[in-house]
Amino acid sequence: MGTYNPAPYQVDLKQFPKIKVTPPGPKSKAMHARCTKHFKGLSGQVKLFPVVFESGKGCMLKDIDGNEYLDFSSGIYVTTLGHCHPKISEAVSKYAHTLMNCHDFTTEIKTRLMEKMASILPGDLKGFQLYDCGTAAVEAGLRVCRAATKQHEMISCFYDFHGKTSGAVSLAQMRSSVYGPTRVPGSHMVPRPDPYRPHWTKADGTIDTDQYIKFYEEYLDRATAGQVAAFVLEPIQGWGGSVIPPDDFFPKLRKLCDKHKILLMADEVLTSMGRTGKWMCMQHWNVLPDVVTLGKGFGNGFPVTAVAVREPYMEMFEAISASSSYGGNPMACAAALASIEVIEEEGLLAHAMELEQLFRRRMQQWLTQFKMVGDVRVKGCLMGVELVKDKRTKEPFEEAGKRVYQSAFRKGLAWIPAGHILRMSPPIVMDNAMAEKCMDMIEESIGEVEKELM
Repeated sequence: MGTYNPAPYQVDLKQFPKIKVTPPGPKSKAMHARCTKHFKGLSGQVKLFPVVFESGKGCMLKDIDGNEYLDFSSGIYVTTLGHCHPKISEAVSKYAHTLMNCHDFTTEIKTRLMEKMASILPGDLKGFQLYDCGTAAVEAGLRVCRAATKQHEMISCFYDFHGKTSGAVSLAQMRSSVYGPTRVPGSHMVPRPDPYRPHWTKADGTIDTDQYIKFYEEYLDRATAGQVAAFVLEPIQGWGGSVIPPDDFFPKLRKLCDKHKILLMADEVLTSMGRTGKWMCMQHWNVLPDVVTLGKGFGNGFPVTAVAVREPYMEMFEAISASSSYGGNPMACAAALASIEVIEEEGLLAHAMELEQLFRRRMQQWLTQFKMVGDVRVKGCLMGVELVKDKRTKEPFEEAGKRVYQSAFRKGLAWIPAGHILRMSPPIVMDNAMAEKCMDMIEESIGEVEKELM
């Protein structure tokens, strides 16, 4: 591993962010109106703040009105290494001029990517297949689990998110209304440990993970048909609000799955490739899943995802006819390989863990500084702040979340809302001074909104 060098990512923070006109500016509003005459189904963050971005470099974004922002979302957990990293852009450009697609035929660049993935992922995760989006990877992972176990039922958790196709949606509790059945048969959903809002607690009031495991075991006997193929979870919830489980949860869940001959599938589309300071978030708990999905930061913005499986299940890819039109895309393979190499060469796993300490220090102060900050959580460069109307009742403060998000965006911070939970996922290349500046803007915005609403 190399050593982190902040120089390529530094900017003059006395001059940055640069807000020339109050965003969203007139050009953004006009362009957004033109586009949305035809483009529908926007995300919540765009609806709350419809700016139109023009370009990005490193940890910075520029809109068409000339405003320049600090990026604290990484394009919703995607551009983990910042925008337009020279090595990644060059790698994609090379194959854009050489070989753009060849179905799933073997190429030299894909071979090198497979070998690199086998070298960085833990244990015997040695079998891979490539896709173009997280949902496709999740669907393939589910089919691997079914083929390997000859079972069809799946257990997932409330408020986890796994994608928007039929099988993936069946694993999730979607906010949106959908006409007709929304879950395929054999889909089961159970609560997952949330230390801030626990279902079961010990005598001292702390969360009791043993009771969750006991509930799962009883659920297997009581509510399933005895044909469970896999337990599917996000290591840390993204859409659900950056919820981090207690450290003893996944080791206990691994034992439960082994006891009942159920596969453990980790959906790491959001949490992998350095986002939490590890190649895989599950490494924080020394737990090896049987099936893993990788995505978002995998290609640093290029649409490439993957399924990784342990050696005993590698042949299941053949059984499910796992190939994809884009599974051998040379540009995608080049983007993924270059992204891994950048993380190694620039020492970014260690830097992400250093940033965690900075973010943790600042966020812990907010717990006593602000009445409406109920909980804060951080793992590497994945964070969440939960806003509540009352710290005793923990009633969610949706309006505060909306206003804090908009206030900080107007100051020049591009980031992610989730109702009453503020989500943050800065590029792991961000230097410490820029990280402090971003936290200053959030802190100022929380203070302003708290004065308005409380």
